[in-house]
Amino acid sequence: MNVVGITTSTADRKRRAGQRIVMGLAGPRVTEEERRLIEEVRPGGFVLFGRNVEEPRQVLELNRELASLLPAEVPPIRTVDQEGGRVQRVREPATRWPPMRHVGNVADLDLTREVGAAIAREVRALGFDLDFAPVADVDSNPKNPVIGDRSFGSESGAVARHVWAFIHGMQDEGCIACAKHFPGHGDTSVDSHLDLPVVEKDPPDIDETELPPFEAAIRAGVGSVMTAHVLFPTLDEDRPATMSARIVRAILRERFAYRGVIFSDDMEMKAVRGRYPLELQLAEASLAGVDSFLFCKEPELVLDGFEILVHLQEADKQQEDAAIDSVRRWNTLRERFLKDPPPRPELSVLGCREHADLALLVSARGAQS
Repeated sequence: MNVVGITTSTADRKRRAGQRIVMGLAGPRVTEEERRLIEEVRPGGFVLFGRNVEEPRQVLELNRELASLLPAEVPPIRTVDQEGGRVQRVREPATRWPPMRHVGNVADLDLTREVGAAIAREVRALGFDLDFAPVADVDSNPKNPVIGDRSFGSESGAVARHVWAFIHGMQDEGCIACAKHFPGHGDTSVDSHLDLPVVEKDPPDIDETELPPFEAAIRAGVGSVMTAHVLFPTLDEDRPATMSARIVRAILRERFAYRGVIFSDDMEMKAVRGRYPLELQLAEASLAGVDSFLFCKEPELVLDGFEILVHLQEADKQQEDAAIDSVRRWNTLRERFLKDPPPRPELSVLGCREHADLALLVSARGAQS
């Protein structure tokens, strides 16, 4: 027994391993293969994409079904990327939000907070608990192929203020926010979906540009943070941030004293997939402080990840302790947001006049700034 009162049976190790996985689905309905996988893995959460969406009622029913497949006392956290702009998994009749660059251009923090709250209402109406937003990256590289107008802007202090306001708006409505991609994906010229980006900056420059929005997110009480599959050689010359104790543990956990849930970015992205063995990725990320791993599409990878996370606990007491800590943070997040949430909005809130007018206002004012 590692800790008084905490058992270390195979069943407990499997339970902890499953809780650390957020899995995607192939289509708009749960397949029999996916049902069997869910029954075996018992994931801590699910993530839906455009391929899972037909119309709002179907998304809501899918989220309800996913919750029904797991024990009510440990409900899954159902997640989505609903940022606005080009990253919006559920579109019409949901409100088509402008990119967050337009929100940042308006330079009105009350308006930013309203946008965060409105997006949260629509996300929760669809049955989601967590939105992987806001982007806390600073758009400091005009050659960046993946961030661009997803960021609130190119000036770190302004981005930090908008991140703070957006998180308050979202979480006040009962939706868990996620600040991404720590410690920053804004100064890259490579898309981590396709290759491993490298940011050649000295630590003082990183402190001045990349980190303030994440500090602001933590001050705002953000429920979760997502790591970047990005290499920062002056911080860790060997490992991308997701796998780096020098970045995740030393900065996010220790320096910033962040105690919430940390997600990896998708483990299927080519910045890490095939570049490092999956066991090494999960082992190093776990010890760095990452709690939950996204496996967004491939069921074989979900099962591989699950089995590795079980094995790591069996082989290494540090890994088991890390798993225990991660599940504790997951449960604290559930306690905070799922135990006594505000009522879920009706589907009629999607694309409602209030939200449509807000989106038009932001587009008109933000596009002209």
